[in-house]
Amino acid sequence: MKLPALRKRHSVPVIIVIAMVIVNAISWSSRGFSDFYVTKIFPHITNVFSFVSGIFPFSVGEIMIIALLLLIVIGIPLTLILLIIKKDSRRLICSISCSVFLWIFAYVAVTETMNCFVMYHCTPFSERYFSSGEHTRDELVELYSMLIAEANELAPQVPRDEDDRFCITCDVDKEAKAAMKKAAEDYPQLKGYYPDAKPIMFSYFMSQTDLLGIYFPFSFEANYNDDMVKTNLPDTICHEYSHLKGIIQEDEANFIAFVATTNSDNIEFRYSGILEGLEYVHNQIYERGIESAYGLTDEISDQVRRDWFRFLPDNYWEENKKKEIISTETVSAVSETALDTNIRMNGREEGIESYSHMVNLLLDYYFPS
Repeated sequence: MKLPALRKRHSVPVIIVIAMVIVNAISWSSRGFSDFYVTKIFPHITNVFSFVSGIFPFSVGEIMIIALLLLIVIGIPLTLILLIIKKDSRRLICSISCSVFLWIFAYVAVTETMNCFVMYHCTPFSERYFSSGEHTRDELVELYSMLIAEANELAPQVPRDEDDRFCITCDVDKEAKAAMKKAAEDYPQLKGYYPDAKPIMFSYFMSQTDLLGIYFPFSFEANYNDDMVKTNLPDTICHEYSHLKGIIQEDEANFIAFVATTNSDNIEFRYSGILEGLEYVHNQIYERGIESAYGLTDEISDQVRRDWFRFLPDNYWEENKKKEIISTETVSAVSETALDTNIRMNGREEGIESYSHMVNLLLDYYFPS
């Protein structure tokens, strides 16, 4: 293999990366560019590629990450060994190694930019479909009361296990797709193809990072933590599906998941969505110290109390202690910092706190200005 050809392989990925830097800069400065891409181009891309990755029963994105880690763990030592023992080929070895690194970096740059970063700068979903405004404490209290009443009404109607806890019995993938397509009747951006959501093999690591689901922009997949309490699946899958439709802001994805699940024809989905919304509103009530709403908490039924704020099964950490390679505290802290930094770097000054802004969207939804 001639070195000039390898140099060409170096220049192409470098040009691609530079192009992605330019695209990022344009998306930051031009909302119109981002809107055009998200509404006119991205839907065609995601429909095709999510179909292709959906052919595989496993998470393609997870396999890609594992392959990259193996390449780092094996490739770097192997390269160093070859540089030592193959003295006459050091230049060629360095050139090939550099080429591999550059092409991987270019692929990540393209997929992250075109399937994630640009979406941060388009017109917010809320502005596109309804008016956003200021809301009073009284409206937040009323919303809290409404969600409590709805949860109390649905709780006795859903399937329950021997411990009188809500359990999922429906075909979650089928119902999630139906829920999103129904939501698309009001929000056309949600139209299109939806692949089956896929469980992550290394779900214990996801549990350590406090993640219920994850969207892989480099494989167009909606993935979920297979270890979590399955009653979280309806809301989690609909949340990740919204990312496949170009809704990248976490609060907006939370809102879409709420709308899709609570308007579903399946009662298990409706109850799951109401529980998620109730948890967020409950947290806002107490974070803002709205004492006039504290009495409403006493109205939450025993069944709802058994069902809400459940992430992992009982005794999960004790039963899976042997899986811990790095301490959960360390993984959780690093993950939270990385997520917060990523959100801030893409223009959301609130960082990880933007998740809770879903409550503002709920207020806009229930109390339109």
